Amino acid sequence: MNYELKNIPERTLKPRQTGFTMVMDKGLSPREVEDFLAVGSEYVDVVKLGWATSYVTPNLKDKLNIYKQAGIPTYFGGTLFEAFIIRGQFEDYRRVLDKFDMSYAEVSDGSLEMNHEEKCQYIRTLSKQVTVLSEVGSKDDQKIIPPYKWITLMQAELDAGAWKVIGEAREGGNVGLFRSTGEVRSGLVEEILTKIPFEKIIWEAPQKAQQVWFIKLLGSNVNLGNIAPNEVIPLETIRLGLRGDTFSDFLSMNGK
Repeated sequence: MNYELKNIPERTLKPRQTGFTMVMDKGLSPREVEDFLAVGSEYVDVVKLGWATSYVTPNLKDKLNIYKQAGIPTYFGGTLFEAFIIRGQFEDYRRVLDKFDMSYAEVSDGSLEMNHEEKCQYIRTLSKQVTVLSEVGSKDDQKIIPPYKWITLMQAELDAGAWKVIGEAREGGNVGLFRSTGEVRSGLVEEILTKIPFEKIIWEAPQKAQQVWFIKLLGSNVNLGNIAPNEVIPLETIRLGLRGDTFSDFLSMNGK
């Protein structure tokens, strides 16, 4: 850090299992990636190329190589996985992962209907090839999944080989874990945490109020995802109690 302050929460160091920040890249250019990483690389653990943006992104290999040189793994959004699955192209998807030297993959079923055992089988297969992140929750804001089912699905996907499970929120933070207003479904989150270890979950939380809510509940080292590149530094200050939203939360304690 640039200077010393007392009573700052202790943050985990990379490679992290907790305090994980997943950034969503929705189409940055190689030059924008360089600029972003010049200030944010220390605080970024993995970057998701949102939904299927990788299909239409020019100079994709060049961009991925910039992330790789910075020591930051990348993966393609779960919607791309689903786009291959619905077209019967799973083996083609696996070849794409190899072609672009991807070490992570996201398995999701937020846009299509998929038997859950089939989803778990995809996780088992891909986990032999890459590190799997599996996403639980629907992108349909009319589809409400009860807490017990979230728990069942998350545990089954972890058992199938997922490294971490992701709580769905989309890039807008208005489905899945959240109501259409962006308000956290707090009862759902707290019930999930009675059964699934917090370090195994990445909570998609693109809105500042959502990030603050999770940090107040679980501490500085909660795993958060779908963070915009220009929100990485602001998020780190929230984690450290250096923004008004959490200013008084960590003055008399060490971070989790």
